[in-house]
Amino acid sequence: MRFDGKTVLVTGAGSGIGKAQAAAFREKGARVIGADLHGADVCCDVSDEKAVQKLSLTYEKIDVLCNTAGILDGYTKISETDLSQFETIMRNNVTSQFLMAKYFLPSLRQTKGVLINMASIAGLQAGGGGVAYTTSKHAVIGLTKQVALDEAPNVRVLAIAPGAINTPMNQADFTENNGKMAREVAEKTPAKRWASAEEVAQLTLFLASPAADYMTGSIIPIDGGWMLGK
Repeated sequence: MRFDGKTVLVTGAGSGIGKAQAAAFREKGARVIGADLHGADVCCDVSDEKAVQKLSLTYEKIDVLCNTAGILDGYTKISETDLSQFETIMRNNVTSQFLMAKYFLPSLRQTKGVLINMASIAGLQAGGGGVAYTTSKHAVIGLTKQVALDEAPNVRVLAIAPGAINTPMNQADFTENNGKMAREVAEKTPAKRWASAEEVAQLTLFLASPAADYMTGSIIPIDGGWMLGK
């Protein structure tokens, strides 16, 4: 799987899965534009419409868009979640993907490109996050399916639904209470471990490649069997 001559835009590229995706595409020959608030090629708040519009005018030819930026909510229940927190999670996890898709789809149509959204197993069942995160990831899956239907056959649109991935966003699970949460999650996962961000990046390469050309609208879990029997 080579991506020579292709331009790939990755949001959330400053750390975690986004950083791993950017590195994986670069290794395969792609020109990669990493967007994030910190530690990426381009500093951009992808939940801000004006910033996204400016980004789309700066980079007019995109072959692959990875909508990876997102944040967690601390697993809070609805009684513990105020409106401001809920709106912050929705803006970062859903509005950002909506805006990036809206402004970059004209380019993706021209290149017959691929849009890959970052969902979560929390978008397929309850318990993978708090009320705001779970709601946002269910919305990401709905966005993915509708845009896939609307844009076929010109643009392939997919979503990845990770389970337990060892990234900086989850480091509290490894540090608090001597890593009790991380050990419990690994034990409950049939694979008996957390995945690395690089494993998600390798899946991304496949989905963006011609080998996956017949796939669109699909939501692909990478969860070590977490949802088996649930």
